[in-house]
Amino acid sequence: MRGNSSSPGSRPDPAGAGRRARDRWSRRSAVTPPPVSFDELVIPPRAPGPGGHGPVPRRRDRRGRGIRGPLLPPTAPASRTRAEKFDDVVLDVVERVQRSWAKQLRGTEFAVEDVPPSDPAPWEDGGVPLGRCFPAESGQPARIVVYRRPVEARAFDAEDLEDLVRDVLVEQVAHLLVRTPEEIDPRYTGDR
Repeated sequence: MRGNSSSPGSRPDPAGAGRRARDRWSRRSAVTPPPVSFDELVIPPRAPGPGGHGPVPRRRDRRGRGIRGPLLPPTAPASRTRAEKFDDVVLDVVERVQRSWAKQLRGTEFAVEDVPPSDPAPWEDGGVPLGRCFPAESGQPARIVVYRRPVEARAFDAEDLEDLVRDVLVEQVAHLLVRTPEEIDPRYTGDR
């Protein structure tokens, strides 16, 4: 057994596990730090930030290449969020409806919320509402709200989303103006 440092009759060491590796592991297990209680543990406070107000926020700059920036410039179309795209669809539909009904809808506010509140209105039967109409009362203007997440969940693609937003807004405007949805928009289908 030439070149093998193990004793005769014992199994040879695996590749790379010579005497130095065995010594290193045996020394590591022999030296253990004394236990530290949490009462003795002291963490020094961080230095105040510029202007002396609070600690400086840590930045992730491991390799000295600078702080990470945005992956896409803000002007790129891909940098827009789903909520921003949905808001644009609602604005387009509101503009089309207001062209025909501007006088009757003067002062009406249109809003987008993510989800409807958990307490349904008394006249709403089960299911999740896609929009709501709040008539003007006690100095508050009339308000029509479209709920983004339920509408997006029902839409198949971008074209279907636009049709669904149009139907929801037309229904709510019709409810506010006490008219039929077909009077508000002849393209109203209502087959959701």
